[in-house]
Amino acid sequence: MRVLVLGGTRFMGHFLVYRLLAAGHQVTLLNRGVTPDLFGDRVARVRCDRAAGGLERALGGREFDAAVDFTAYTAADGRAAVRALGGGRVGHHVMISTGSVYLVREGCPRPARERDVDGPLLPEPAGEEDRAAWAYGMNKRGCEEVLAAAWQKDGFPATVLRIPMVNGERDPHRRLERYITRVLDGGPLLVPDGGEHAVRHVYSGDVVRVIVKLLLAPSTFGQAYNLCMDEAPTLSELLALVAELLGAPARLVPVDSAALRARGLDPVAMSPFSDRWMSMLDPARAKAELGFQHTPLRRWLETVITSLLANPPSEAPPGYERRADELSLAAELRGDARPRDADPT
Repeated sequence: MRVLVLGGTRFMGHFLVYRLLAAGHQVTLLNRGVTPDLFGDRVARVRCDRAAGGLERALGGREFDAAVDFTAYTAADGRAAVRALGGGRVGHHVMISTGSVYLVREGCPRPARERDVDGPLLPEPAGEEDRAAWAYGMNKRGCEEVLAAAWQKDGFPATVLRIPMVNGERDPHRRLERYITRVLDGGPLLVPDGGEHAVRHVYSGDVVRVIVKLLLAPSTFGQAYNLCMDEAPTLSELLALVAELLGAPARLVPVDSAALRARGLDPVAMSPFSDRWMSMLDPARAKAELGFQHTPLRRWLETVITSLLANPPSEAPPGYERRADELSLAAELRGDARPRDADPT
């Protein structure tokens, strides 16, 4: 099978390419060529900055059995994909979308089902961070809508996969690693606003497996599917499990986000799973129609932790440079006589 991967040099795209190559498929990567890869001459390459236009010209009428699009973020990206690959030039187009398409809907249920995407939308927020998260969800919705219209009008064979926050080996955002690093330094973990909200993410390997499985499945054309794990622990429960797998006590210290900001600490930089723009999905449809099965939480957490310990990064994750301030605040909250010493480097 001839497969075009738009992106493909980081995280899930990277693992997908290895899976496709192992299965004997012919892979073409389309990206800007900024991030190096280790695929060598096993893949063909097309250089294109799709944000600057020119996707149709870059592909030059090439044909593929399937395409997997990790870099479609806007309606313009969707239209470009349809122009470049429409007219029978692709047998199946899979767009990787996001649970954020639900977060920009007024009163959307949690967990959200695929049909819950319809409804009145939230107005643009005033704050810069909220506005950026809102725009991300709105733009992804726009891309989905373009593909849905192309399916209805011209039979463009697109499938949309909506995913929440993704965890896995080699996560470029280093989200889970931020917690692991703090457990390993022996100090307490500050948990913004107590960490009592439910967390339902997805393991990167599970997303890759379902992509490979559904390629060229006509029953999925024109459809959207949520992919996520079944478990929905609170953040505090998840962090306690991380500590257990590391063989350490959890040492969780709840703290108001306002208190963190008053110290100049960013709650989300320190605790990415405390982001209020974090979706909660219902995977029932993917389980019923795609046979989607997720890896149990404990198992994939152990896999990710083992990989990180076996291949420790040379630099601390983002936000860790303020670790000493976190420890000082934790000592105050716990009433310690003095802050616990720690080396944030």
